[in-house]
Amino acid sequence: MNRLLVTGGAGFIGANFVHYWLTQNPAAQVVVLDALTYAGNRDNLKTLEGQANFYFVQGDIRDHALVEHLLAHHQIDTLVHFAAESHVDRSISGPDAFIDTNIIGTHTLLKAARKIWTAQGGFAGKRFHHVSTDEVYGTLEPADAAFTERTPYAPNSPYSASKAASDHLVRAYHHTYGVPVTTSNCSNNYGPYQFPEKLLPLCLLNILHGKPLPIYGDGQQIRDWLHVDDHNRGIALVLQRGIVGDTYNIGGNNEWANLDTVKLLCGIVDQLFMMDATLSQRYPHSPAAKGNPSASLITFVTDRPGHDTRYAIDAGKITRELGYQPQHTFADGLRQTVQWYLRNETWWRTLQARQADK
Repeated sequence: MNRLLVTGGAGFIGANFVHYWLTQNPAAQVVVLDALTYAGNRDNLKTLEGQANFYFVQGDIRDHALVEHLLAHHQIDTLVHFAAESHVDRSISGPDAFIDTNIIGTHTLLKAARKIWTAQGGFAGKRFHHVSTDEVYGTLEPADAAFTERTPYAPNSPYSASKAASDHLVRAYHHTYGVPVTTSNCSNNYGPYQFPEKLLPLCLLNILHGKPLPIYGDGQQIRDWLHVDDHNRGIALVLQRGIVGDTYNIGGNNEWANLDTVKLLCGIVDQLFMMDATLSQRYPHSPAAKGNPSASLITFVTDRPGHDTRYAIDAGKITRELGYQPQHTFADGLRQTVQWYLRNETWWRTLQARQADK
């Protein structure tokens, strides 16, 4: 696994994976293919630009000729597929992009990998790893057992339905054509480089600007939170030691209600403002700058359609078979994430300016 093609490598999880992989495998070559849609940001990879073993290509995973060229020209032995439309709210208002990218795009990659790898002599030493989500399993009641790899699929949004379809295509290409695949289904990720439309960075930036913190319904929806570095550690284990054709759930063993998650974030921000007086000068509109609790910004809004009640990952398989263990506690990981956003204000302000111009 010395020559990787990483799709969606300028996005949140993909960029973190590229940094993680090159840190752990400095002799590896990584080619990133990203369309640089709203969530793709080349600045996420800025520190890698100019390295001899890193290549960035702006392009669409549905461009069959381009994908074939990259696989052949760079002699790719491992394709790690992150590229996806992934925001549930966007899938509700505009599902077409999710069908195009998540289903058609995945199929294009599978076809190209099968063709090029076959032409190069077969599948020995090759791997197609597909990154998916726990949302394909549907929703859980409070007392239900967590999702395992054997949980029947029951997607409830256009986003999760499109990811479920892509999962099935990956499985089918292995069983029908022998393409050497693995799949991982992860829980909710958090960490550096996350696009500010997702819950945690959205709420953090709203706190800094003194804007409301929107909580759907009563805020009691349960999510299993996973630090992005723990996720990528799990993917690396699957690539290195996972069984071809298998699926592995990667979770944080860390279930929180959305309301409690936002309250935890608020408390962390309040503590950091108390410890660093310069934050009040930088963000004077934040309640914390005036000595008020950030949680005062919490505002309950109408729940979104089909909002799943609870997600929970049973990561027992990857733990037993591959030795996976998350290394970040939620409180420490979230504090580190908040500190990263505070240190990288130019990064998120540039994103906000780009969005304002559209």
